[in-house]
Amino acid sequence: MTSQSAATLRSRYVAQAASDLEENRRRQQELAERISVLKQEEALLADILNLAERYEGFADASRLPEQLQDEPVVAKAEKASTGAASRRSASAKSAPTGKTAKADAKGKSRQPLLGDLLADLLGQYEEPRLAKELRDELLEKHPDRDPTPQVVRNTLESLVAKGRIRRHKRQRSVMYTLVKRGAADSDSSD
Repeated sequence: MTSQSAATLRSRYVAQAASDLEENRRRQQELAERISVLKQEEALLADILNLAERYEGFADASRLPEQLQDEPVVAKAEKASTGAASRRSASAKSAPTGKTAKADAKGKSRQPLLGDLLADLLGQYEEPRLAKELRDELLEKHPDRDPTPQVVRNTLESLVAKGRIRRHKRQRSVMYTLVKRGAADSDSSD
């Protein structure tokens, strides 16, 4: 082997090793970023579990009243919640987590929850109400709140799942009524 061919071979090895080293460092950086995202997701999930444990008996399935509902509506709600969950995990990457998020939330003035406002509005009526009617009334009584029609529907479906309101279908319309606490208790004692 000549000295020139040895030098060429050595330079190829050096170039290959430099390229491999660069690729290795790039992959390390990608993995470090992925680990950071996973740690943020871990903190978020730990907070969710903590909240779930704190409110464990809140939505006991045995206490939920039977609903007048069809399965396709439930399937649609599950699909919508799956899409929302993926959007939340994407936004969690940029949002503050853990103690910082809790501190930010405590600093803001507390508004009533949308679900509570909608339940209060439903409590004023004996007959079932459309989500659109409830949203219009909410905008009129609470001009500082401006939820989209989809947010109102999702919130109403959440209240149905918790057993606080009941869903009714009339032809192609979905309507809602408030579950009276005394009525719900007497139903479960039968």
